Amino acid sequence: MSTHLTDITPLLAATRKSAAALALSADAVKLAVLADLATRLEANVAAIISANEKDLAVYDPQNPMRDRLLLTEERILALAASLHDVAKLPNPSGQVLVAKTLAIGLHLEKKSVPLGVVGVIYESRPNVTIDVAALCIRSGNAAVLRGGTDAWHTNAMLVSLIHASLTVAGLPTDVVRLLPTDRAHVTTLLTAVKYVDVIIPRGSDALIQRVRKESLVPTIETGAGVCHTYVAESADVDMAVRIVVNAKVSRPSVCNSLDTILVHAAIAPQFLSQLAPKLAEYQVHICADPSALTVLQGIQYPHVQAAIEADFGREFLDFACSIKVVQDTAEALNHIDSYSSRHSEAIVSSDESEAELFLQAVDAAAVYWNASTRFTDGGIFDLGAEIGISTQKLHARGPFALEKLVTEKWVLKGSGQIR
Repeated sequence: MSTHLTDITPLLAATRKSAAALALSADAVKLAVLADLATRLEANVAAIISANEKDLAVYDPQNPMRDRLLLTEERILALAASLHDVAKLPNPSGQVLVAKTLAIGLHLEKKSVPLGVVGVIYESRPNVTIDVAALCIRSGNAAVLRGGTDAWHTNAMLVSLIHASLTVAGLPTDVVRLLPTDRAHVTTLLTAVKYVDVIIPRGSDALIQRVRKESLVPTIETGAGVCHTYVAESADVDMAVRIVVNAKVSRPSVCNSLDTILVHAAIAPQFLSQLAPKLAEYQVHICADPSALTVLQGIQYPHVQAAIEADFGREFLDFACSIKVVQDTAEALNHIDSYSSRHSEAIVSSDESEAELFLQAVDAAAVYWNASTRFTDGGIFDLGAEIGISTQKLHARGPFALEKLVTEKWVLKGSGQIR
């Protein structure tokens, strides 16, 4: 467990000061940090796994959320590879967005600059520690990390490697700050307007709602996903089954996994009959509306119960989902509008006009036609890595990655002009 501190304000002040040093450092220095960190991750796989095992030892092995906490050699090497991917991306900071001379002779430029200090509050997933640090360092931002108690040993190990890489590059280790996990410090972080420029919560709906209500620091919401797939009347049923199974079972504990299946009444019996055996292999628990329940009970699906209202609009994060039979696309769109978290939504259809209507009408960060919602990911979108999936509309939406970790500054140069 982390060292107890009564006040984290001095830590935040030190990170604020370090942000200036990082922003002024050469791009080559930031790239050197990422390259060195990638090497350290590869060289310390065993040590990272050992720290991770300490966290896993006190986590329920039957909880599907455990997968978020788990770091394997494959996942650690993937993190190292992602650092190289981030390094290949252009630096979003320092770009001249507008340049012109005004009539009064002032030369005006609008430039991209780092946000400053980025605070991230997250649960379980230690990969976020590396992703956030890499994206912030590359874009010239300092990072304040408040991970969960359940990942303390893993996060502490990873941050020690980050600090080693910063030291080699001649940068202050305060650039990346791992906060103690005491819950009382979250309130300090959320109100630290003097030291922190933006707060990004990544985790449960309860976490996001707390940050939304309590934060005085501007926030960008990420994490909560209530994702639907609508199987239209014209859908290729075999394709629909593959897409739905992938979206639900490939990694159910992540935010882009499927939560609710909507299926057109005309093909519901055929689709559900083909889908059920595939989901049964993973013992997926289904909460079904009356029409779907009749079909599933008729084919003796072993893990089904009648859905209640709370089963729609629910992020399951488990081998479970809800199913609703709809009469047409309009009903599907209305259902999504009522229950979606605006994360990722999909339609399986052979009718191009119907699909285009769906893609235009659905209000979500990512919309899919004939593909799994599991693709909503910064790495998949060639963004290198991500801090999370933003479900709001201001500043950043969808994978919140390197390109969005900047703001703007107006720079004006004159020769004595007065107004």
